[in-house]
This record gives sequence, C-alpha cells and structure tokens, in this order.
Amino acid sequence: MKMLVRYCYTLLLALVSPVLLWGLYRSRPNKPSFGSRWREHFGITPELESHRSGVIWLHAVSVGEVLASRKLISQLQERYPEKAVLVTTTTSTGAQQVENMGNGIVHRYMPIDFSWCVRRFLRTVKPEIMLIIETEIWPNTIHTVSKQSIPIVLVNGRLSEKSLSNYQKLSLLIQPALSSISSLLSVHSDDAKRFIGLGVEAEKVTTTGSLKYDISVEQQTYDDASALRKQLGESRKVWIAASTHLGEDEFILAAYKLAKEKIPDLLLILVPRHPERFDSVAELIQSQGLSCVRRSQGRATELSKSTDVYLGDSMGEMMILLAASDLVFMGGSLLGKKVGGHNFIEPAVLSKPCLTGPSYYNFADLADQLIGVGMLTVVSDSEQLAEKVVKSLSSPETLSASGKAGYDIVLRNQGALKRTVNSIASFIH
Repeated sequence: MKMLVRYCYTLLLALVSPVLLWGLYRSRPNKPSFGSRWREHFGITPELESHRSGVIWLHAVSVGEVLASRKLISQLQERYPEKAVLVTTTTSTGAQQVENMGNGIVHRYMPIDFSWCVRRFLRTVKPEIMLIIETEIWPNTIHTVSKQSIPIVLVNGRLSEKSLSNYQKLSLLIQPALSSISSLLSVHSDDAKRFIGLGVEAEKVTTTGSLKYDISVEQQTYDDASALRKQLGESRKVWIAASTHLGEDEFILAAYKLAKEKIPDLLLILVPRHPERFDSVAELIQSQGLSCVRRSQGRATELSKSTDVYLGDSMGEMMILLAASDLVFMGGSLLGKKVGGHNFIEPAVLSKPCLTGPSYYNFADLADQLIGVGMLTVVSDSEQLAEKVVKSLSSPETLSASGKAGYDIVLRNQGALKRTVNSIASFIH
C-alpha cells in the first residue's frame, strides 16, 4: 500500500513538474539566474574534491534556511576539518547566500524529488550523512537516501498545528518518509509532540531548541547599522516592516500615513520578503504619494527630512536594517492563515521591541514568551498598527525596557547549537 501511494505521488509529481520548474527557472527582477546549473536539479552534479575523507550533506531549501544553518555549518567545519561540507539548496537566491559564506563550503542544487535524480546525485557525491534543515519532507528523496543506509537527521524541526493537520491528510505518504529518518531534532516540545503524533517514533525525537537562538551579532553589523542610522537621520523615529508579503504592504503604508500625522518626521524602512517584489513595492510606494529611497541606489545618499520610506531592496542585510531601527513590525502575519509569520529572534537579540499581526502560528511558542514579557505586541489592522507605532515610539524608556526583556528571552533559550552538533556527532565517523 505504501509503495502504491508513493508511486501515485511520483506520477503526480511528473505531471506537475513542468509547471513547478517553470516557476523555479523563470526570470524575475533581482533573482540570480541558474544558468547551465539547471542540470543539477536532475542529479547531473559535478564531482567534489577527492582528497576529502567524507562528505557531510546539509540541505537548506532557500535563503532563510541557509541563514539559520550558518553557525551549524561553521561548527561542523571546525569539528570535522577533514570532511567536505556540501550544502544543497533548491533556489538560486539560496545558492547565492551559500556562495557568499565562502570558507570552502561546496554548493550544489538539490535534485528534484524523483528517485532516479537522487540516485544519480548520491553516486557522484557519496555523502555519509544527510542533514535536513527545518521540515523539508520529500518522500522519494528520503526513501532513496535511507535505502542506501545513509543516516538522515532532521535539524531545527518545526511543525505547526496547521502543518500537522495538512500532513495528517497525507499520512500514507508522509508517515513512511518520517519513519525513515534516523533522528529528528525539534525546536520546541510542542513540535516534538506533533511529530510523534504524526507517527515518528518517540525515541528518535529530541528537543534541542532552535538554532536561530544561538545568534551573535558581529561588531561589523553594529558599525554598519550606526552608519546607516546617520544616513537615515539620528533624530528621526524609525520603524521597520520586515519580511512583508504580497498584500501586506498596503496595510503598512496606510499605517505609516496615520502614524505620520502624530510623528511628522517618522521614517519607515520597508523590506519585502521576496526580491522579485522589490520593483513593484517601489512603484506601490510612489503610487501612494510617498517619497522613497532604495537601499540599492542610495547607500551613500543622505536622506532628506521629506523622505518617507527607505526600501530595503538588498539581500543578506536584514540585521543591519533591524539594528538601525527603533521598532520592528514582523511581516507575514497580516494575511490570515496564509503565511503564519516570521521569526522574532533577530529583533529580540538586537533588543528591538516588535509588533506582529494575529497570524504568527509558525513561531507561536516563542511569540507567547515574548508577549508575556511585553517585547511583542499583536495588532490586527492598519489603525491598531499605527496606534502602537505612535505609542511605542513616544515612550523611549518603555521601548528600551521591553527590548531588553526580549533579549533576555533569547539568552534563556540558547544552547541549541551545542546540543545539535552533539546529536549529529553520533552519526558521523
């Protein structure tokens, strides 16, 4: 029965793959090209250096997962200098982030979830372990890797109530894949319970915490943020709407206009989640009658007091933009249950108070902790958002205290990196 279900899944994937690949390869503004490397998605992968004594394979689907795994990759390189660390991504934006990391890290594109593509990839790469960052469950890939007796460890595993409900509907397909995983390292105890409820053997599940808590801010980030703040205007009140999605920017701009009535010199930093939206968001800002400076075009340009919006249209600089702000709104949270919010750890580690929409189920455990200490506040619409922006920015002492409380939460939750590396070590020889 399980084999029949996986066969039907493979047939369906074959039917829809042309559409999926078109979406992956089609040209978009600010999106790096795959070039001739598209072959890697079909398992046609260049060989690795032969002098290494083993290959640790880490899969991080795109930018967010790559950034979350940076310290883990660094620790693995330090602990196993004789081995190659291979990072696969599905997207070209993720590939760009890996290549920016340097340090001898090897990048390849992840083969499509067809067994023949994965087998070809494995024959070339010969990994001794597969690490999956967060919850990337590809049935054929996991089945094929497991069949070759390669241990599979799911790292930083998260499973929201919504995802659990969706996976339960596909349990005949998902449960066999999860049962092939050697070890599952979950972020929170709630995630662990949901994975066990989905059929993962309890003895395979360990709650290690989130790798994203083990974050440290480099001095260069603070220096860059300080330089940016001078450019933005040190006397101005600055709030940032980070990782916004299609349909949210209108809410943000409406809130900005309302808040500006009470704080005339207010400046908004707006950072769309996806780079292909940078140009359209710039057009939206201008259509609203607001003046805009783009980071990609105005890094050395001092903003005038009449500038309304600073558009963060760059990659890999979120920490700098957050650090240069007074208050954060985290996007992906005003669109009902569509997205489920984004991570609050980066604002918290920078001691920046945060606002969110009502949809933050992806990070409910952390959100509840931050709400409890006053670092995070939930708003439901533009009017509430504007009201909270004005209230927060008008009370610097309260703003500072709530930011410090959020930072303390991050410190309390650190240690996941050490626990994760120790758990992985039992599978590496």
